[in-house]
Amino acid sequence: MADEESSPNRYPLIDRERVFEFLIEQPSRQELVDTSTGIILYLEDISVSFDGFRVLNNLTLYIEVGELRCIIGPNGAGKTTLMDVITGKTRPSHGSAYFGQRLDLLRMTEPQIASVGIGRKFQKPTVFEQHTVHANLELAMEGEKRVWPTLFHTLTGEEKDRIEEVLDMTSLIEERGKLAGALSHGQKQWLEIGMLLMQNPLLLLVDEPVAGMTQQETEATSVLLTRLAGDHSVVVVEHDMEFVRSIAKQVTVLHEGSVLAEGPFDAIQEDPAVREVYLGI
Repeated sequence: MADEESSPNRYPLIDRERVFEFLIEQPSRQELVDTSTGIILYLEDISVSFDGFRVLNNLTLYIEVGELRCIIGPNGAGKTTLMDVITGKTRPSHGSAYFGQRLDLLRMTEPQIASVGIGRKFQKPTVFEQHTVHANLELAMEGEKRVWPTLFHTLTGEEKDRIEEVLDMTSLIEERGKLAGALSHGQKQWLEIGMLLMQNPLLLLVDEPVAGMTQQETEATSVLLTRLAGDHSVVVVEHDMEFVRSIAKQVTVLHEGSVLAEGPFDAIQEDPAVREVYLGI
C-alpha cells in the first residue's frame, strides 16, 4: 500500500469539466496527470463482481512512471477485468483507481480516459486493412477526428517526422505503402501498437502481444516493448513465460482476483505459492 503522504486520496480532485478545459489550455498530459510521486497508476482495494461471483477481490496495484510491468495468472485470474477497470469499460463495486495524483478514473468515461493518455491494445489486432500502413498511422494521429477536417488535413513536418519515427520503431519502414490487410500477423500487432503510439499515451496496456507470432516476430516484439518503456509506462498481460522472462523486471501474479505475488521474474518463478497455483508444480 502507498504510504499516507503519497496516497492520491489526500489530493483534491479536479472537476471533470475543469479537467477538459485544462486539456485545452495546457496540453501537457504529464502536468495534468501529475506523476511527481513517481507513480502513474494507483489501484486500491478494487473489487468487481458478476452475477455474485467476485472476479477482482480487493486488488491493489501500483505502476511506476516509465516501468514495464508484466501481469500473469491462470485463466479466470481477473487479468482482462483489471484492464477493463483501468480503461473505464467496467466499474468496480469497491475501491479507487487514479491516473497519477489527480485523475479519478472511476469518475471518467472510456473516451475521457483514452484522451488523458491511456491506450489499450487487445489481443486481436484491429487495423484498417484496406488502407496502407502509413494511412493507418495518419488516421490514428492525435488531434482533430471530425470527418471534414480529417479528409482535408495536410500533414505538418512534425507529424511526418512522428510517423517516420513510429514506422522505424515498429519495424514497418519497408511496409509503409503496403495494405495493412497484407501484413503478417506479427506486423499487424506492431501496426496497432504504432497506432496507439500516434496518440502519445502515457500508459500503454498490451494484451498477449506475442500470441500467434513466429519466434522472430516474438523477439522483435520484445525489443519494441523494452524500447517503449521509459518514454511510456507499459503493462503487458501475457501467458508466454519465456517472453515474460525476456522483458520483465517486475512481474505481478494474479490469482482469484487478487495479487498473489509481485517481484522480479526469478523470484516469482521460485515462489512456492506461484508454482502451486500457476505453474502446477
